[in-house]
Amino acid sequence: MDHLVYLDNSATTKISDSVLQAMMPWLTENYGNPSSLYSIGQESRAAVEEARARVAAALGAKPREIYFTGCGTESDNWAVKGAARRLAARGKKHIITSAFEHHAILHTCQSLEKEGFEVTYLPVSSEGYVDPADVEKAIRPDTAIVSIMYANNEIGTIQPIAEIGRICREKKVWFHTDAVQAVGNVRINVEEQNIDMLSLSGHKIHAPKGVGVLYIRQGVFIDNFMDGGAQETRHRAGTENLASIVGLGQAIEDAYTNFDEKVARMTALRDKLIDGLLQIPHTRLNGGREHRLCTNVNISFEGIEGEGILLWLDLNGIAASSGSACTSGSLDPSHVLLAIGLDHGTAHGSLRLSLGKYNTEEDVDYALQVIPTVIERLRAMSPVWQQMMLEEQKN
Repeated sequence: MDHLVYLDNSATTKISDSVLQAMMPWLTENYGNPSSLYSIGQESRAAVEEARARVAAALGAKPREIYFTGCGTESDNWAVKGAARRLAARGKKHIITSAFEHHAILHTCQSLEKEGFEVTYLPVSSEGYVDPADVEKAIRPDTAIVSIMYANNEIGTIQPIAEIGRICREKKVWFHTDAVQAVGNVRINVEEQNIDMLSLSGHKIHAPKGVGVLYIRQGVFIDNFMDGGAQETRHRAGTENLASIVGLGQAIEDAYTNFDEKVARMTALRDKLIDGLLQIPHTRLNGGREHRLCTNVNISFEGIEGEGILLWLDLNGIAASSGSACTSGSLDPSHVLLAIGLDHGTAHGSLRLSLGKYNTEEDVDYALQVIPTVIERLRAMSPVWQQMMLEEQKN
């Protein structure tokens, strides 16, 4: 393999040069514990607080509302479990989410159901959108929290977050959003969009793996996720992942530098990829095109399975996905694609291509050269495809 065309940036991203440079001093000379009182400890504390301020600025939040975590999954767990358990004492044991959330939310809700909580899983449209009216109808006097993802990790659809947040604010229900895929690709302002809690992850925006954030609006009090020391104002114990926190601060600032130009470039590459792949017969774009991440392409190819596509693409130097990286070991069809109405067979033949800042037009051209050939080869070996063609000829 002479060259890797990496088209799986929704799974993880390469650490950028600027992030790595920002991190290096805190991995070598400036290694003090941020909780220590001597000089190199306090230098580390100052670095953590500078990163906190950078994250807050990117989200339109206050620094004291930013809590560093280990990843987006931890942030999601903390937000939903922390709110549910805190409000259960007031008789609020009802949770609202959507049917196509990331498993970090769905499995968290399923865990809480075992503790006696009731969960409403809202449907989504065939194009992959949550209707705010459905949220409003589902809210009850005993609703503790609503959690709706900002942008879907598989099909890239961007939800009407400000409207859902407004409804929750009027109903006096806490609103959390998993914004792991949205941060860096969408402008976010937690105040203007009525967001009470927001999760993000560093490794989706060219920071390292192992660091995330939970934004908690001032005035929202949830149970601690971990107990121990006084870190993160006693709400999330454990010695801070210093270098990665610094890296995340740099990465989120980079993500919103020259933002409009970046989005325009990514959108052009995305649209070229979508339009080219839809030229292949018996394909469909999954998720609406209008309110969609500028980096996301999700296409289903009838008559074949996604695993075969991925293996052949890998042999040709293209890294892609058939869905969420967190479920790549599962043989079940994507719950996201089933939620938008795809049958099992079509859902099995899906391909997710996710662009990043290091992708070029040459990468897209290469993908458009290779993928049609791979699809043709797999269909030639597929009895399902052969049967489809026979039935089509009869009709």
